[in-house]
Amino acid sequence: MDKNVKFVIKKKVERTIQNLEINNINGYFVQTEEDALNKIKELINEGDTVSVGGSMTLFEVEVINLLRNENYNFLDRYEENLTSEEIKDINRKSFFSNVFLTSSNAITENGELYNVDGRGSRVAPMIYGPDKVIVVVGVNKIVRDLDEAIMRNKELAAPANARRLNKETPCANIGHCVDCNSKNRICNKYVVIKREIDLGRTHVIIVNKELGY
Repeated sequence: MDKNVKFVIKKKVERTIQNLEINNINGYFVQTEEDALNKIKELINEGDTVSVGGSMTLFEVEVINLLRNENYNFLDRYEENLTSEEIKDINRKSFFSNVFLTSSNAITENGELYNVDGRGSRVAPMIYGPDKVIVVVGVNKIVRDLDEAIMRNKELAAPANARRLNKETPCANIGHCVDCNSKNRICNKYVVIKREIDLGRTHVIIVNKELGY
């Protein structure tokens, strides 16, 4: 990557982390997926009950493998052959976990987390329940403000996720949001996390890579 582009990205990340911390959210900038895993291991204690939200980023960074192979009580929503009722039970138990890991649809330079969910199983524990929330994002998730966050979801995250999940929605076919009324719509719960009350609860790890949708 060109050194001047690296400089611009670095400054954008610095602004974002500064404003996250103003909003009582801890921010970290790491260079590689391995660095992200090491930071996660610093933030989780052995024996912790850990849960995750739906996220391509967590798979790309190998977070799911880490949780499966280390000494954690992992509530694994991705275990093979789970029934819908078993997945629902895991999602409910997530509220009582020590740590909840996920990604975010967008992080604004103002230090806000913007997310859109289908049922709310990801955004709900981000808001309340687990003692600690760890959010892992690539630099591609950083946007200027909430307007850009909304547009990013409509033009990229929503249609890409709809295709990944094989949803029969307009966006999965045409590549952008038309605010549909489809029964398969995945954009139903819209959440902005502006600030945390407890400083030690939410941690955002920004990886110097393009990750997820």
